[in-house]
Amino acid sequence: MANKRKKDPFKIVLIITVILGILGAGCIVGSNWIRQQRAERLQVLTDQVITENAESQAAYEQALEEFESEQEDGTNQAWPSPKGEGWEVVDLTNYPLESVSTRTINRQDALYNGMLLVNEWHSRPSDFLEDSLVSVSKATDRKISVRDNNVRLFPDAVQALQDAITDAKGANLENYVAYEGYRSWDEQNNLFQKQMEKYNNLSEEERIEKAKKSVNYPGTSEFNTGLTTRVILYKAKDNAVNSLKFFESEQGIWLYNNSWKYGIVFRFPLADYPVKGTADKSYKTGVSVQLQAFRYVGKGNAAVMHALDLCLEEYLDYLNEHPHIAVFENGALKYEIVRENVGNGDPFTVHVTTKPGVKNTVTSLDNMGYAVTVFEY
Repeated sequence: MANKRKKDPFKIVLIITVILGILGAGCIVGSNWIRQQRAERLQVLTDQVITENAESQAAYEQALEEFESEQEDGTNQAWPSPKGEGWEVVDLTNYPLESVSTRTINRQDALYNGMLLVNEWHSRPSDFLEDSLVSVSKATDRKISVRDNNVRLFPDAVQALQDAITDAKGANLENYVAYEGYRSWDEQNNLFQKQMEKYNNLSEEERIEKAKKSVNYPGTSEFNTGLTTRVILYKAKDNAVNSLKFFESEQGIWLYNNSWKYGIVFRFPLADYPVKGTADKSYKTGVSVQLQAFRYVGKGNAAVMHALDLCLEEYLDYLNEHPHIAVFENGALKYEIVRENVGNGDPFTVHVTTKPGVKNTVTSLDNMGYAVTVFEY
């Protein structure tokens, strides 16, 4: 039997060690390769996600920009569309106010902004104050001619009247005079008592009713608001001007036709007065005598009254039936108007919109427990 060669255990161990080393190195190399491949793949996926996110963000920003561009004037595409010609009033009663927040307002800050209704059936509120009335002459640095420095109005009414008369002068129309403005309760009472004296042969009740036909009871005169002025024409030593009937003059016709653009309306329309074709509103105003009375109501309210041919009483009735409206000029949103019940609290809270495009917000009390808020775009 041939002799078997005895194996060297150290060589075997060495071989095994070498093999294990090679395998370990291979594992390390393989592991590093796998790790590198995973890292590269992860980077590719990360870059892809970053790219997709950037594209999504860019698309979102573009869409947002397009949306805001479309909505920058406040118009909601879901609203009824205006025809796009002239001034139009769109009823939004069934559409809620958008982007709503609330605002707390003091009564004194809202009483004199234009909507205060004073007539035969609505006496001036008991908390009416004269503190902020200003002299028309002094407030305009004599740019508006007046009968005397006692002609007073609230500042917004003065500014609107000045803007209107300034533009009239730019059209070469001169000689306007603010002849009368605010009357105090005492002044109105004196006028009323003098009228009553004409009927001393009648009973007290009959005297009051007779006097009321030509002079308003104290506290119920439009001139008790501080928002109304009587305008005449006058030029010293010029009989040609001074003898003109106001609404037969270019000045009177211009003011009647254009005053609404400045937030002023003719207060007491009668049949064919002040101009031919005027509808009689005396059944609503309670005034049937011819008065050259111009009343400040604010631009948004005046635009609606002009577009719909409404006197102040009719306009407030209209808002009662249509408490949310939009006003467009040639298809562009100009005003959004909301009327809501706020009672007689002080202060009170109204709802306002914070939509893009709102340039100004004015809230006015109407003397019937409601606030009218106009958003100008």
